[in-house]
Amino acid sequence: MPPSLSRSGSGSGSGRVRARGAAVAGALACVLLLAGCGSGSGSGSSGSAAELSVKSAYMPQPVSDSMAAGFLTVTNQGGTRDELTSVTSEVAGSVTVHETVGGAMREADALAVPAGGRLVLASGGNHLMFENLKRKPVEGEKVTVELHFAESGTVQVEMPVEAATYTPKTGA
Repeated sequence: MPPSLSRSGSGSGSGRVRARGAAVAGALACVLLLAGCGSGSGSGSSGSAAELSVKSAYMPQPVSDSMAAGFLTVTNQGGTRDELTSVTSEVAGSVTVHETVGGAMREADALAVPAGGRLVLASGGNHLMFENLKRKPVEGEKVTVELHFAESGTVQVEMPVEAATYTPKTGA
């Protein structure tokens, strides 16, 4: 029998029980410590991770052979902010994210999706620009878009192509 598990003193086996109890307590402490690892959001915050969903996605049928716009709403029900950093699609050579500030459109490196909030890409505001179209999408088809987020990775969205004059009832 290893010395750490040998009986001590009384011959009743109480030293063996104490040694096993200490080993179990140590193992339990390790399990509890490891259980806390990797459960964070990756952003250093104490809130829950971003929980993203995408709704109201659409592309008006392009009037140009080379460019199109895209609109959608990203909702974050989590406790951590995220950012839309880029967008890709098989239908375009490039897709850029644009913001509208003071009535002027400009390309953005990223757009924030606040914790417990929304990022709205809508006509007249922030939006997607599909450039160098490989083919002109037509009303009734769906265009696959991959949204790339800083924390949440990639979210694939099927974006229906609507009439060029389409205006969503919800406004977003």
